[in-house]
Amino acid sequence: MIKRITATIFIFLGLYFNCIAQAPIQTKLYPQNFFRYPLDLPPATAGSFGELRPNHFHSGLDFRTNGRTGYPVHAAYDGYVSRLRVQFGGFGNAIYITHPNGYTTVYGHIERFTPEMEQLIRTQQAQQQSFEVDFNLLPTQLMYCKDDVIAWSGNAGASAGPHLHFEIRDTQTEQTINPQLFGLTIPDKVSPTLGTICIYHLGNAPFSEKTPRQFFPLTGAAGSYHLKHPEMIAASGATGFGITATDMNSASFNHNGIYSIELKLDGATVYTFAAEHFAFDQTHAINAYIDYPTFLNSHRFIQKCFILPGSKISLYPQSVNGGVINFNDGLIHEVEYVVKDIAGNTSTLKLKIRSGTPKPTELSGIINAVTNRFHYDKQNEFSNDKVKVIIPTGNLYDDLDFTYSTLPKKPGTFSVVHRIHNRFTPINDIFELWIKPDSNIGQRTGKAVIVNTEGVCEGGTYQDGYIKANARTFGDYYIKLDTVPPVIHPLNIKNGSNMAALKRINFKIGDNLSGIKSYIGKIDGKWVLMVWDYKTKVLSYTFDNSISRGKHMFDLTVTDNKDNISQFNAYFFK
Repeated sequence: MIKRITATIFIFLGLYFNCIAQAPIQTKLYPQNFFRYPLDLPPATAGSFGELRPNHFHSGLDFRTNGRTGYPVHAAYDGYVSRLRVQFGGFGNAIYITHPNGYTTVYGHIERFTPEMEQLIRTQQAQQQSFEVDFNLLPTQLMYCKDDVIAWSGNAGASAGPHLHFEIRDTQTEQTINPQLFGLTIPDKVSPTLGTICIYHLGNAPFSEKTPRQFFPLTGAAGSYHLKHPEMIAASGATGFGITATDMNSASFNHNGIYSIELKLDGATVYTFAAEHFAFDQTHAINAYIDYPTFLNSHRFIQKCFILPGSKISLYPQSVNGGVINFNDGLIHEVEYVVKDIAGNTSTLKLKIRSGTPKPTELSGIINAVTNRFHYDKQNEFSNDKVKVIIPTGNLYDDLDFTYSTLPKKPGTFSVVHRIHNRFTPINDIFELWIKPDSNIGQRTGKAVIVNTEGVCEGGTYQDGYIKANARTFGDYYIKLDTVPPVIHPLNIKNGSNMAALKRINFKIGDNLSGIKSYIGKIDGKWVLMVWDYKTKVLSYTFDNSISRGKHMFDLTVTDNKDNISQFNAYFFK
């Protein structure tokens, strides 16, 4: 649980983060004049480093490409291709180049690789008989010099439009680092925009959807903000602050993330956030950084300026008592926000807080007894004769008053609905969920899966009389059977089709529950590369020179995650 500390102690604390006027807050200096921009276009971005996204912080810069694909992508510095990846979603097509200065650059959503890379990828795809491949290369296989063309920009994978995703990572730790700290700056004379503040009256309980909140709209311009309806804000006891803030640069109209937030009490900084670097196993901790319950209810990204004790992400370079302020002296205090972008453009907000005197019960630290108090720094378990929940150490961000209940059984299911706490408490990774199926499931346990009422299938295996799955969120769960094979819908082929004038064979495929596990296409018994497009959801084979004129047989086998299989076959003429 969040510790408490008296507000007056902060005035004696000096912080080294404010010593340079407009320099970005950072824990170390990064090499300058090594890396070049990866495109020969005026630098403009559609996404900033550390920008808030659902369930993750954005891990790089999204360089705009004028709404088009096909721009040459250049190696940012000398190095060798250390990894190539092709995937259905995510980056789609990605290149990783390791450099001799200790950093690795990443280029995502590309449209086309160089012929040398293309050959290596096709070889891997044929060996693995899979469109999706992810493999490492030896340092001597593919080497490039700074400025060399390594690819052409695109829109592959989970991309909302043509752009180049670019990252700089520490080669040893694989932490991703803000590229602008290496001198790859974007023109920017625009100060961040501040929208709303929230006051959290934390009391003695863990942070949750039940924490009392007060929202105050802001107004202002040119970096100077104040309450839309000026007033003295009253606070008593342990208090947290939150704010909504976005930023724009001078090169595009996109609303991006800010770089840093400082929260000050009576002139002394008590909390700092800075989008400098983070590790990928920390990125889900965005749900501890934002007010997650408010985000689920209103889709607003309120950035909490206090740190939950189980959140270990490195975007907090400094805090005093995790940013929690204990107002208990009856005095008036000044709270100030200093919000900056990486170019140093600054927006400020000052608040007057009337500190109350908490009641004796508020200061005593007494907590009402709770049957299932889970602790963020321990493994937590709950079980009865129908369900087991095991949450590994490190997956909770704060202590939790865990709740459990059941709801009536749904038609066609094989258990009651188990309400595992509620969806407003985020999980950093996964937890084990074991549900005992009804006896009428019989011998069909191999087809059983655990599903939540949001429609998400978590899979499942039968073990010790339970169906076991790794769940990613709290919520309402039950058991279903997946006995329905995937759907194959041919778009331009049937038995006897003449494909001579066509470039591709196209299908739509899908599954009703556990999801597609694999798909294999063959022509005349030989494996062929099938490409599944993330945006169109079209699965296609593109004809190459290996398909001669005449009659051929096409076979497609699609398997879901419960090994239900669908097959399609047709002969065609080319």
